[in-house]
Amino acid sequence: MAFPSEVGLRVLLCPLGSNVIVRTACCSVGVALPVYSTFKAIESKDRDEQQRWLLYWAVYGSFSMAEVFSDKLISWVPLYYHMKFAFLVWLQLPTANGAKHLYMRHLRPFLLRHQARLDQVVEFLYAETSKFISSHQGELQFARDLFMKIVGSASGVVRQLAHPGQKQPNRAIRGPEEQSEDTGSDKDD
Repeated sequence: MAFPSEVGLRVLLCPLGSNVIVRTACCSVGVALPVYSTFKAIESKDRDEQQRWLLYWAVYGSFSMAEVFSDKLISWVPLYYHMKFAFLVWLQLPTANGAKHLYMRHLRPFLLRHQARLDQVVEFLYAETSKFISSHQGELQFARDLFMKIVGSASGVVRQLAHPGQKQPNRAIRGPEEQSEDTGSDKDD
């Protein structure tokens, strides 16, 4: 008789299993668990744990950037997501200290070597982003308001399902011209 943990491990590691299971496990192990662990390190003010998770995020972020550009190619590699899962576990295991190893041996030397150029790129990107935001304030405010209306509508639908018969407020979506006429306030709420 197999224990539940053995069954879960068998499903996860089965080469014929669904990629959905392994991809979900990668997301859980690669993001959800580290987010919580990072939170715990910050709240406990444990400098060693904070550094450990900073190293993890630096390596994970670099890996994710590389993966974005090569995803269509490497996703066809047999058992790719199983290897990714094992890699993510290796990065986090305190006994393996994979994130620190990759950071100290590869990422840190690369970043030190290219630091001046990367600083120029980051400065340029911040300047361009600032210009873009300044010149598109109206559109960004409209997008924000639209997003908030959608969230409010979704919340209203959930409330309506939970409490049928309650009247919901009118949440009409208006364009930037209409919003500027009434100074951005919602007069019909």
